[in-house]
Amino acid sequence: MQLKNPGKQRKKLFNAPAHIRHKQMAAPLSRELSASKGAKTLPVRKGDTVRIMRGDNKGFEGKVSRVDLKKYRLYMEGLTREKVDGTNIFLPIHPSKVEIRNLNLDDKYRKEILARKVAPEKPAKKAEKPKAKSKKSEKALAEDAGKEEAATVEETALPETKKAPAEETAAKKVEKKPEEKEAAPKTRAKKASAKGGE
Repeated sequence: MQLKNPGKQRKKLFNAPAHIRHKQMAAPLSRELSASKGAKTLPVRKGDTVRIMRGDNKGFEGKVSRVDLKKYRLYMEGLTREKVDGTNIFLPIHPSKVEIRNLNLDDKYRKEILARKVAPEKPAKKAEKPKAKSKKSEKALAEDAGKEEAATVEETALPETKKAPAEETAAKKVEKKPEEKEAAPKTRAKKASAKGGE
């Protein structure tokens, strides 16, 4: 269920636990990196090389020096501004505005994530599936052919079986009619005798 209330959306975003905040810090990978690693997006980490794709600093490329999960911002080396008092501070950038150009693979867990994303066994499984389907289709065709043969055999046998019950019912009707006619006069005779006895 999607939330439509903006207040609830903001509350969900800013009160999120750390593991969800980490996923919110994801940024798209460059085309070359995406093709080689098999992933479209990954959470930005310290040490990644990113390029700013939108805003005043569009085109700036540098290493990530710090990631702020509380404010959902990242800071890059060399991207600073001067304050009025003369001190330099890093400019905060939202991860949706950047593209990851190079990954920091010092963490073994991140390597495992990428290994799962690549998954070289999946294409082989897809190639095997059509074979299984073809076998099933052959079996289905064979079964359909068997059913059609059985249907033709039944159709040829049905007229004979249909005639036999029809003849039996006609014979029964013929047999019943004389009995009913014979039974009818007896009842009339009984009624007449009953009236005469009165």
